Amino acid sequence: MTANFLIGLREGLEATLIVVLLMAYLVRTGRRSLLPRLWAGVGLAVAVSIGFGAVLSFGPRGLAFEAQEAIGGGLSIIAVALVTWMVFWMARTARSLGGALKSHVDRVADGTAWGLVVVAALAVGREGLETALFLWAAAQATGETTMPLAGALLGLAVAAGLGYLLHRGVLKVNLSRFFTWTGVGLIIIAGGVLAYGIHDLQEARILPGLHSLAFDISAAIPPSSWYGTLLKGTLNLSPATTWLEAGAWLLYVLPVLVLYLRANGPTPQAAGSEAPTRDDVATPVAAP
Repeated sequence: MTANFLIGLREGLEATLIVVLLMAYLVRTGRRSLLPRLWAGVGLAVAVSIGFGAVLSFGPRGLAFEAQEAIGGGLSIIAVALVTWMVFWMARTARSLGGALKSHVDRVADGTAWGLVVVAALAVGREGLETALFLWAAAQATGETTMPLAGALLGLAVAAGLGYLLHRGVLKVNLSRFFTWTGVGLIIIAGGVLAYGIHDLQEARILPGLHSLAFDISAAIPPSSWYGTLLKGTLNLSPATTWLEAGAWLLYVLPVLVLYLRANGPTPQAAGSEAPTRDDVATPVAAP
């Protein structure tokens, strides 16, 4: 549940900040009448994301076991690739995001009625589809469905609340530091999802080494115990891990973490003192 809460919080806050940026810009430029178009685009993005999640959850049912494992493993690896791209994209473009969105709004605001709907749907929908896919992959990795969904919904609710407080100017958050550390958390979670995807492909007999274990700590950490469940839900730790799973986790997490921290420049503490990170999003979205 904790991992999915982090996913919902991170992705939800990204989508919320995009919406709040668009809302504030429309109001400040005297285009309040276009707000219904913005919300129509947001609603469309949410509907598509929910539909995509439903297809992922119910689509593979009825297939042979090996086919289900092959689909699950492939989608898990795709989810890891998308999340990896997302955290690096956010690190690279966060400060210019507001300007890019404003330029899109300026191009379509005086055009067709659907222009702003499309801008909002694409901006929010990208986050929604990534969230749906990664949540599905994380839920498959933990073997649970109800608790991951509850954790994700709680994270989305907190993100919406934070977005509202930022919009009203009640709350200011060091967003640079927030996205840096949640990005670190997502990379570690993605490593677990990748290992699970490798395991699925081993069970589908696409990859070898299903019975070649790097370690088996099931006796010390029973999967049914509360602490086993906690480790599975937060880090996707499998007590019985094959050599291929362990190798994939190490080869992904270690170099990606190093590259990600380098992409974010100095340490989060130094970055917070060198750049106006508090105002990157908090100031533009404050209510007029």
